[in-house]
Amino acid sequence: MLAATPLWPVRAVLGEGPLWSARQERVFFVDIRSSRILSCDLTGAAQAEWRMEQGPCWIIETSHADRFLVGLERSIVVARLIPGEAVEIIHRLPGVFPDGMRLNDAKAGPDGQVYFGSMDDAEATANGQFHVLNTEGQLSHLDHGYTVTNGPALSPDGRTLYHTDSPARTIYAFDRHHDGSLTGKRVHIRFTEADGYPDGMTCDAEGGLWVCHWDGGRVTRFLPDGTRDRAITLPVSRVTSCAFAGPGLDQLVITTAAHEREAEPLAGALFLAKPGIQGLAAHRAAFTG
Repeated sequence: MLAATPLWPVRAVLGEGPLWSARQERVFFVDIRSSRILSCDLTGAAQAEWRMEQGPCWIIETSHADRFLVGLERSIVVARLIPGEAVEIIHRLPGVFPDGMRLNDAKAGPDGQVYFGSMDDAEATANGQFHVLNTEGQLSHLDHGYTVTNGPALSPDGRTLYHTDSPARTIYAFDRHHDGSLTGKRVHIRFTEADGYPDGMTCDAEGGLWVCHWDGGRVTRFLPDGTRDRAITLPVSRVTSCAFAGPGLDQLVITTAAHEREAEPLAGALFLAKPGIQGLAAHRAAFTG
């Protein structure tokens, strides 16, 4: 097994959604339960923090410099994030998700559409949905019946999209079409109780799927056929999401959660690993407000 080292022991309550910005040479990620966006460079220095009006659940770069599409708990905004300056809300999409629900986890596709989930904030009811935000800022529903939506990831050719229902311990695969629509939903990977729960994930350039284990203390790489290939171990149990980073996209940044993990000194830290495989650059959202 490979190992990860702490990059920033920030102790995020619910760290999620890491994003490597080659444009800014920084990692961005969110702490949902502390209502903040965090950022640092790949040495753990140049740390920055922005407080948000609601818990930020995901962050995606746009084609516009310094503008990010941010999924808050019940709304989506375009925000300007500059280290050392207060966050500036540039645009707010109409429509608000209802009380008791919140957004969770997102990825942009190669055409700039953004795939994301919504879920019951109490994680008790399977009323979560899977959505897509198109390039004009219009929202459509793709799937339903999720308790905790997690981890959308896209294959290198953009033709397969992976999505997870964490409590069901199931990762699904969909066929993704040129118009952004999805068909052919099928079970791709099932976790066992010993694995914990599948959380955030990302694909590498070879089509491997790197999946974080909530209550499993590791990140596992699965081959395109679902076979387990290798794993990265962490000194914490609640591993939440990961993204490739660095000029060569040959490093993996990993977020974790300190929620109910007082006995784990590094819980909630941002970690860094060298997986020995090159990743994919994150796509940017086409909608800029």
